[in-house]
Amino acid sequence: MFLRYVAIAALLVAPLYAQAPAPPAAATAEKLPDARELINRHVKAVGGREAVLSKKSMHAVGTLAVPASGITGPLEIWGAANPDRVVLKMSVPGVGEIMDGFDGTHAWSVNPMTGPMLKGDKELVQTKLDADFYSDLRDPAKYTSATTLEKTMFDDRECYKVALKRIDGTADVEFYEVKSGLRAGQITTRDTSMGAMSMTTAHRGYKKFGDLLQASVVSQKVMGIEQVITISQVEFDKVDPAVFELPAAIKALIK
Repeated sequence: MFLRYVAIAALLVAPLYAQAPAPPAAATAEKLPDARELINRHVKAVGGREAVLSKKSMHAVGTLAVPASGITGPLEIWGAANPDRVVLKMSVPGVGEIMDGFDGTHAWSVNPMTGPMLKGDKELVQTKLDADFYSDLRDPAKYTSATTLEKTMFDDRECYKVALKRIDGTADVEFYEVKSGLRAGQITTRDTSMGAMSMTTAHRGYKKFGDLLQASVVSQKVMGIEQVITISQVEFDKVDPAVFELPAAIKALIK
C-alpha cells in the first residue's frame, strides 16, 4: 500500500552517493500464467481485495539506511485515498530533512540541496500514479497492458517477470514469487529533476500490519547505490488530513 511511493526515497537520496549501476540479471523464458492472474494472486496473499479497499489512510514509520556509507535516518510516510495523497519525510545525516508529497493536485519536494520545488509535466503525472493508495491492486484502468514475460530469478527467489505499461507511457517490470505469489519487487524508471532514473526494488520480510501483509524491508538500488528502508510500524485510518497540506515554502511557489 505504501510501497509504490516509498521508491521516491531512493530517487531523492541516491544522487548524493551516485556511482556506476550494476548490469541486470539474465533470465530464462517459458510458458507462463496470465499477468492479471499473478497480480490477483498477490492481492489475495496480502489479505484480499476487500481488506485492501477497506483502508482509507495509513501512516508508516521506519528508517532509511545507505549501507555503503554507514548512514541511517528516520523515515515516515503518510498516505490517503479519495483523493490519493501522500507525504514522505526523512532525515538524512549530514544533509537534513527531505520531504516529498502529493496533495491530490500538486506534486512537490523540499530538499536542503535544492530548496522547495513543484513538479510539473511528466513528473507530476508519474507522481500522481505512484500516489495511488490502492496500488497493490494495479488498477487495470491505469495500465494499457500487462504481460507475463518469463520465469526467472530475482533477489535470489524464483519469480514470474511481468511487464506493465502505464497510461502515462511508463514501462514497469515486476516480479512475483512463484512459491508465495507475493510481489518480490520491480524495476522502474521515473523522470526526476536530474533526468530519467531507473531503480531496482526488492520487497522482503513480509509481515502483518493490521490485517494486511506488507514488506517490512525494501531494498532499492539506483545509480549504483543501495538504500534499505525498514518499516517498523504501520497504522491505518488514523491520519489527520492536515498532514497533507502544502508546506508554506511550496504554497509560495504556486501562482
